[in-house]
Amino acid sequence: MTDTIAPIEALQDKEPQKPPRSRSKDVWDQFRKHKGAMFGLFFLVLITLAVLVGPFLWDADPQKIDIRNKNMRPIYTAIWDSTAKVGWHKPLGSDQLGRDQLAQLLSGGRASMAVGWAAMILSLFIGTAIGVAAGFYKKLDGLLMRTTDLFLALPVLPLLLLAVTLFRQPLRANFGPEGGMFILIVTIIAITSWMPTARIVRGDILAIKEREFVLAAHSIGTVPGKVIRRHLLPNVLSPILVSAALGLATAIITESALSFLGVGFPSDFPTWGKMLADAVVRMEEYPERVLLPGIAISLTVLSVNYLGDGLRDALDPRIRGR
Repeated sequence: MTDTIAPIEALQDKEPQKPPRSRSKDVWDQFRKHKGAMFGLFFLVLITLAVLVGPFLWDADPQKIDIRNKNMRPIYTAIWDSTAKVGWHKPLGSDQLGRDQLAQLLSGGRASMAVGWAAMILSLFIGTAIGVAAGFYKKLDGLLMRTTDLFLALPVLPLLLLAVTLFRQPLRANFGPEGGMFILIVTIIAITSWMPTARIVRGDILAIKEREFVLAAHSIGTVPGKVIRRHLLPNVLSPILVSAALGLATAIITESALSFLGVGFPSDFPTWGKMLADAVVRMEEYPERVLLPGIAISLTVLSVNYLGDGLRDALDPRIRGR
């Protein structure tokens, strides 16, 4: 009898079992192994905090004209050019009107990031709604996808310039110069960038809606709206997040291009694109005026793209762990 019990006791688990790993922890473990994604997350958080908190710490007025202190060089130029006109009260120098470059960089970053986030969220909402409707409702699929193809065929830059020309004055009259342009630019960017999200979401919805758990939900009489909210949207969250990261980068670049062309915010309202446009005239004499906003735009977009790559690798179970 003793010999029979001993093997059974040896097979029993005497130590407490560890709780199963959650999906969010698996995703985070995979995400933090992606060095580019961690750099992207760190820099995006850093630049967001800088443009939000920076203007309170460095409270210089970015629109204040100071002709006596115009064309000042950044303080680091004194290392190789002792004759450069520098000032500690303007560590990144001043432009041809004497406006503080550091204050403009922080304030311009706030405007560019605000436009990017708002346009990305609106674009994501439109694309997700159209993609879900096209993938779930067969009768709407043809109409919505042909509409998506039509928007994809439109030339984006001429459409942006036309919309700004047509609607700039009415919106400025109703919401003010800055508020009207903010609404216009966000709306234009969202309307011209929702199509990739819609196509990606539609493809995933078409595949997921034929799976067993969705068919089971239909068989017990679950209404379509509840099926979409509880079963379909959670399973297409991964491509939506990746599309959100890429959409943020696209929105920042588009806003900078519009401001650079002079059809964005008012001329006295600082943005990164406007800083580039103002610096082009004297870029040979003062190259740092081009480099500062250019590096800010490039690093922000690069960090968002790396963040999107990391999210894609972490959220896709087929390539997780590679």
